[in-house]
Amino acid sequence: MPQPNIGLLVLTLLGTAACAAPTPPQETLTSEHHSFRVETVAAGLDHPWSLAFLPDGRMLVTERAGRLRVIEQGALVPDPVTGVPAVAAWGQGGLLEVAVHPEFSGNGWLYLTYAAEGPGGAGTELARGRLTADGALEGLERLFVAEPKSRGGRHFGSRIVFDGDGMVYFGVGERGDMERAQDLGDHAGSIIRLHDDGRVPADNPFVDQAGARPEIFAYGVRNPQGLLRHPETDAIWEHEHGPRGGDEVNIIRAGANYGWPVVTHGIDYSGISIGEGSSKPGMEPPVHYWVPSIAPSGMAYYDADRFPLWRGCLLVGSLKDRMLVRLTLDGERVVDEERLLKDRVGRIRDVRLGPDGLVYLLTDESNGRLLRLVPAE
Repeated sequence: MPQPNIGLLVLTLLGTAACAAPTPPQETLTSEHHSFRVETVAAGLDHPWSLAFLPDGRMLVTERAGRLRVIEQGALVPDPVTGVPAVAAWGQGGLLEVAVHPEFSGNGWLYLTYAAEGPGGAGTELARGRLTADGALEGLERLFVAEPKSRGGRHFGSRIVFDGDGMVYFGVGERGDMERAQDLGDHAGSIIRLHDDGRVPADNPFVDQAGARPEIFAYGVRNPQGLLRHPETDAIWEHEHGPRGGDEVNIIRAGANYGWPVVTHGIDYSGISIGEGSSKPGMEPPVHYWVPSIAPSGMAYYDADRFPLWRGCLLVGSLKDRMLVRLTLDGERVVDEERLLKDRVGRIRDVRLGPDGLVYLLTDESNGRLLRLVPAE
């Protein structure tokens, strides 16, 4: 066999290296207060919906098709978590939120919201299970079923948040049937409040009202896809999709009616008006609203040190306008808005503040990504 020409091989390799395009430097983006870079933590996610952080540094991501994925040491673990409940993965439904119990280190509980089939169609459900060391969800308990179930693939909600008193809150969309949001005998279009084991709190506002669903804490919401507990005031903040215009940010109060569809700043997709105007006595006005709609999804309150001039701001993802919105707060008022990343990273489905003080984003795509914003040095 003839021997290879080593000199020619070396020259060829050197020439190839010399002709290879250098890796472009990462772009630095500038906002009103901070310059930052966007880094990809993981890719190859199928329409990711929710992100959660575990105490050991791992991250959990839901995929709408029904998979719960683990990201460990910057890599997507190939095998999904087993034991996840079956989901109705059609339309806007599927596996939605994942949330880590505040005492996860001791009890191992993960909470999931998802669309599930049953008599009459599909609806939002809440379940919890314990995450094992070998990547399984065990002891699954179904804590809540939104009733009645219905046909159609729209408006399931749904984010989860815990307060400091052992309660869990989550949103249920009105399933595209707007009048259901004003019916206290129907879970659709409401914010639900439960003990973390699924029991109904005795002080829920409609517990003693005949014909009302006792799990309802507030109602008159359309399709809530942002929910958080303010770390300083403990208030529950929510945002929801409006129709054509009228996306809202609200502060959720016990027993309050947020008006949909009696009052709204939006109009129907056909162009006709909805309801009775934009305000009415006895119905809570939004803290902030968008006309035209931005299709908000995911929300975080920034109170870390990596972006110090963003402290005290809300960060909201946008699906329609493919951007991140920073809302400056003065108490319970929104006093300024900045729009970031427009058309740069795709449809933003979730926004989270990481334990490292960085901002994490999920993009809603068939090849979705987990991104993080890192301050520019």
